[in-house]
Amino acid sequence: MFTDVSELKDKKIMVIGLAKCGVSLVRFLTENGAKVTVSDHKSKPELSHYLEQIEDIKTVEYDLGGHTPKKFLEQDLIILSPGVSPQLKIFDYARHHGVKVTGELEFACWFIKEPIIAITGTNGKTTVSYLTHKILKESGVKSWIGGNYGTPVIEYLRQSEKAQVLVLETSSFQLELAEKFNPKNVIVTNLAENHLDRYKSMEDYINAKRRIFANTNPSTTSILNADDNAVIELARDPAVQRGRIFYFSRKASFEPQIMNIGGVVNIKDELRVRTGPDIEVFSVKNIRARGNHTIENLMAAILAAREHGATHEAIQSVIDSFKGIPHRLEYVRRVGGVEFFNDSKATNVHSVKRALDAFDENVILIMGGKDTNLSYESLRDMVRKKVKSLILVGEAKERINRDVGDFCETYLIGTFEEAVLIAYQKSRIGDKVLLSPGCSSFDMFDSYVERGNYFKEIVNSFK
Repeated sequence: MFTDVSELKDKKIMVIGLAKCGVSLVRFLTENGAKVTVSDHKSKPELSHYLEQIEDIKTVEYDLGGHTPKKFLEQDLIILSPGVSPQLKIFDYARHHGVKVTGELEFACWFIKEPIIAITGTNGKTTVSYLTHKILKESGVKSWIGGNYGTPVIEYLRQSEKAQVLVLETSSFQLELAEKFNPKNVIVTNLAENHLDRYKSMEDYINAKRRIFANTNPSTTSILNADDNAVIELARDPAVQRGRIFYFSRKASFEPQIMNIGGVVNIKDELRVRTGPDIEVFSVKNIRARGNHTIENLMAAILAAREHGATHEAIQSVIDSFKGIPHRLEYVRRVGGVEFFNDSKATNVHSVKRALDAFDENVILIMGGKDTNLSYESLRDMVRKKVKSLILVGEAKERINRDVGDFCETYLIGTFEEAVLIAYQKSRIGDKVLLSPGCSSFDMFDSYVERGNYFKEIVNSFK
């Protein structure tokens, strides 16, 4: 719709959803002369934290505590923050009357000229994004990281200094309205059931992810997990086949095939990588981060970074120094012979499996949060084998209890703080207390970050 920011001047643009992303959109649009209206179903008091961040901008109009259809029809463009579902009837109403509706990621990318590495999947997106950015940075390649991880994409357009490549974590919510979004590299880490409070089925969820391939061409490189059946099925899509494909795998038996077409395979303490005529070898013998999934995340990041000039030395340095990211199997401390781990970023069942895979036994597991209609039955075997006590809290605790509560000692607790205290009380020397909720945080917290930080605050108060 627009190809240059100068075209935004005097255009009437509505931002739907005033959270972190909405604030960035308001600033960018007003800085470029647009006439901005903010609409949110939340009231002014509920949005006070974000309203304070834009109170210096006097030209913004507000439609708070609901959405006024008449105001929608006055706009040249409507931009949705990622947390807002584009399936709401009021957006169909706007489209029917000729008003363009788009998302923050799609809108930002109308103006971005630099190549983009886009990372999606159910789990591992944040870690792969971080590792890719870190490798490029240590290689002397100027990269910018953002998207679903940390900084809204629109913030890149607000800064004067430009990067050589953008590393963007892209969620299914961001991809739902992707039309012209055209990353140079696409990474799909894995696919598992998620967000069933937003999507009617797993198929709808995968179809949202599939939008990342809408504009692939012969110069696109897709980096796919060869060990994930749903990702392999996705690879058969004609859109994916338009470009080059690299695979990564932890299965040594895949080495001949992957080394033939390009990719990386984990064999014992080595990563064997081929992105050109030669095979490179990296050691993972000294890797410090917990969990087998760390190897998968490293493999994906190496392939993406290599596409943009990453050096062998930088890659090996990052492998050797990487300890993990905050809120993802993050070691907190040892108290009285008990180790505490913060995995607050585990917001779905697949992520909890990955966390439990990092431990052998004697885990005291804290789960629960917002109920997103997920089934937890697939955790039964791991809970029976590895979990000593299961501490459940939050909106989803009854659902989790029905699915896995019979497979170990289980407690349903009223508050988050009480849940952490009970976990500590039930622990003995050699046990691991693991916060891996398997749910989003929005029943009790504003984000998984707030939840993880509160967990660490409680644990660090123990004597």
